[in-house]
Amino acid sequence: MYINCKGNLIDLSTPKVMGILNVTPDSFFDGGKYKDETTLLNQAEKLLTEGATFIDLGAYSSKPNAEFVSEDEELQRAAPVVELILKHFPETVISIDTFRAKVAEACIESGAAIINDIAAGLLDDTMIPTVGKYKVPYIMMHMRGTPQTMVKLTQYDDITGEMLKYFSERIAIARQHGIDDIIIDPGFGFAKTLEQNYEVMGKLELFSTITGLPLLSGISRKSMIYKLLGTTPQEALNGTTALNTISLIKGAKILRVHDVKEAIETVKLFNATMG
Repeated sequence: MYINCKGNLIDLSTPKVMGILNVTPDSFFDGGKYKDETTLLNQAEKLLTEGATFIDLGAYSSKPNAEFVSEDEELQRAAPVVELILKHFPETVISIDTFRAKVAEACIESGAAIINDIAAGLLDDTMIPTVGKYKVPYIMMHMRGTPQTMVKLTQYDDITGEMLKYFSERIAIARQHGIDDIIIDPGFGFAKTLEQNYEVMGKLELFSTITGLPLLSGISRKSMIYKLLGTTPQEALNGTTALNTISLIKGAKILRVHDVKEAIETVKLFNATMG
């Protein structure tokens, strides 16, 4: 199970860790932390040194009720940071967290290797054709609506079945546009209630076994952890590690996290257990 990142074949048969780097003022956990070259490079170096295979760069907060950001502003936040990181750490495999084709294209041209789309192409009709044009791996997530409306769109008759149908349709469209490397993200916290998030976690293995595609789990410090435990994002690292462990047992191949060191340790312990 390999994905091709700018000619570099990455083997996902062993789980990998994706470190989050947000260049947004309002992300739920680390918003506003990294706003100049020094803090950005220090954090990128920390993620890489701790063992991240990928850095996922986000320039538009997708938390519930997030503030709208124009396409131009997102682009101005993201593309220069791609260039900055690659200038100092040229081997970095950068993933771009965006649902806009224009941002995706500019960042790929600047050296990004993966597109991570929370909307699986549903918020920009040109996204999937753009990804197909550049032949980069595509992470497609399950969501309904937009970050501004998704909290009201949690009515499902059968959430797992409806999500599998969603992925089946989006995968077929991606294949039609020549996208070879597809990764599935169930979208914890996106258009799902607390109870629904745990229902999906409980059936997580179905998403990889039925689609035959690698699975990304992104639960780092999310509200499904700290609301259940009655704490805060800052206190949610232990819960994140617990759910990352469950995700690995259920077949996740990529853990998308804020805390790379702890995730790498989780993967090492998992690998030792599985032999």
